[in-house]
Amino acid sequence: MSCGILIAAAGQGKRMGAGINKQFLNINGKPILVHTLEKFQNKDWINEIIIVAHPKELNEVRRLIQKFGLSVDKIVPGGNERQESIQNGLSYIRSDWVMVHDGARPFIDPKLLDKLYIQLQTKEAVVLGVPTKDTIKIVDETLYIKHTPDRKSLWAIQTPQAFRLSILKEAYQKAKEDGFLGTDDSSLVERIGMKVHILEGDYRNIKITTPEDLIWAKSILDEWSEFK
Repeated sequence: MSCGILIAAAGQGKRMGAGINKQFLNINGKPILVHTLEKFQNKDWINEIIIVAHPKELNEVRRLIQKFGLSVDKIVPGGNERQESIQNGLSYIRSDWVMVHDGARPFIDPKLLDKLYIQLQTKEAVVLGVPTKDTIKIVDETLYIKHTPDRKSLWAIQTPQAFRLSILKEAYQKAKEDGFLGTDDSSLVERIGMKVHILEGDYRNIKITTPEDLIWAKSILDEWSEFK
């Protein structure tokens, strides 16, 4: 079963307010993107790794890969929106299956990657997620609460999200034709009538988005270093 990895690294991370792409920020001496890519090295079931980067940052990504001795097959330019970037990256995947992962999500446990791959033996679409800890409210445009959904049915979705390549390509093409902009890959696959399975992930598998996340990120790295 050939499986490719598509790393989404074309975003600019405006909410971080750092003046540079958040994926180039250092945590314990390494850029976030490098921490992410390291989790996908030396997996014999990974057929290819492709990074989608901002067109102006392709050379910087190449430099980091060379500096840290990482194995990556291609670095390709992204678009104005994540959805456009991923669709462009999918055109380079040659495997039958693909996992899409956020470049700014550096704490995916490699053992969880193996579990996700095993799920693909029997399922067409699988995403990682964790049950929500907080109560979630549905609000209207004036910020009044409309509804409180049952927390037992709510999950926070993470990446990687894994699919048969042909299905994900179909979902992206349909979204493009309809002018639909989804919040993740799974939402596009759901639109074409496919069932998506959730594999329970890890609360430490955070996406680094705001300055506060950097504090948590360093704490996670320190914890991992302590138990190595």
